[in-house]
Amino acid sequence: MSGDEPDREPVEHDRVPTSTFARGARMLGLPLGYAGRATVGFGRRLIGHNAETVQNDMRQQAAAQLFRVLGELKGGAMKFGQALSMFEAVLPDDIAGPYREQLRRLQDSAPPMPMSRLEAVLERELGQNWRALFSDFGRRPAAAASIGQVHRATWAATGEPVAVKIQYPGADAALESDLAQIGRLASMMAPLTGSIDMKALTAEIAERIREEVDYLKEAEHQTIAAAAFAGDSEFAVPDVLAATPRVLVSSWLDGAKLNSVSEWDEERRNAVGLSYVRFLFSAPHRAGVLHADPHPGNFLVLGDGRLGIVDWGLVAQLPDGLPEPMGRLIRTALHGNAEDVAAGLRAEGLVVGDVNPHDLLAYLAPFVEPARADEFHFTRDWMRGQYERLMSESHTSDTVMTKLNVPPVYALIHRVWMGGIAVLSQLDVRARFADVLTEYLPGFAAP
Repeated sequence: MSGDEPDREPVEHDRVPTSTFARGARMLGLPLGYAGRATVGFGRRLIGHNAETVQNDMRQQAAAQLFRVLGELKGGAMKFGQALSMFEAVLPDDIAGPYREQLRRLQDSAPPMPMSRLEAVLERELGQNWRALFSDFGRRPAAAASIGQVHRATWAATGEPVAVKIQYPGADAALESDLAQIGRLASMMAPLTGSIDMKALTAEIAERIREEVDYLKEAEHQTIAAAAFAGDSEFAVPDVLAATPRVLVSSWLDGAKLNSVSEWDEERRNAVGLSYVRFLFSAPHRAGVLHADPHPGNFLVLGDGRLGIVDWGLVAQLPDGLPEPMGRLIRTALHGNAEDVAAGLRAEGLVVGDVNPHDLLAYLAPFVEPARADEFHFTRDWMRGQYERLMSESHTSDTVMTKLNVPPVYALIHRVWMGGIAVLSQLDVRARFADVLTEYLPGFAAP
């Protein structure tokens, strides 16, 4: 929650679309819009316009439409866009460029709801005298995300600045509609995903995402984390002052957004990147919870250098910390023991069916390589190379991918690991990754 507020006034727009038909039709407009632009582009080239200029214009228009449609739909559709924003690093720069800025905007901004609708939610959740709780209340949203928007206010009881997170009317129904579509899509994809139990995997992720619309549950997660990190010199989690199912009031954190760190000098960039990694791995150890939404919009670099962490809606409960086999098997992979790695992954349900152990070990490079060096440099080129290699491998007849599975207990861990690596690559961070694993990943430290 940065103190930078948008200059625009909220524009009146309809309630978040909630029906499957309405949301599906809006998303269908994305490929149809592209087809229309392609036709126009072909005509422009026929009459002599430069092909590269035409192609760049088409990408700019497509990127703007992507932001507008996913931002207006909010819910699961916008969460999909936020996930895309972490992984744009795998695309070539000439393709990713026009999309990069629009997708980044989805990390912490979207078309806001009008003040009249916002006040109705506040009155319903906090009572008719909700204004008495605040000595002032910012009319413009400081941030607008997938299921709610944040306003800066002053808590009357203490005079401290607070962040008031307010859920969009209809966000829960919109999310359910999107999750239903994802469930149907998972069933259709099952024959194409080899051994992965898509039904169990999507059910686990959907259940965790459903918890995000319950701000009481989010307040519970945040309170646990705030207690665990209270007084910490490296991390800051805002305290919860009040919560209802649709409104959450927390201490205000002022800072620079994590995605802005890519423009900083190397020393500061590396320091922030290391703190980001340390937080992702230390939270299960210290608080028994995994913050499962690693996109940069949820992290702020505070003025005193600490990393502030907001948005505790999507969380995995890990009271015993990260699974010990995870660290042990990465250590085994570092030693090149392909047979032991294959056996261990099979025991954890991560591999089903016959697989060549050496092919499997090569496939695990994105997990193993950063832990191999004393200091690893995460770059877009490295991330892109990993993606291209995996895509190339997926086209072979006896692919490792068809033998892999993601059990529900590992679903959000996998999301955080891959999302975290993508963010580090975007930020161009050089960090002692193995040291973090040694400290916080059970089973990784050498016996």
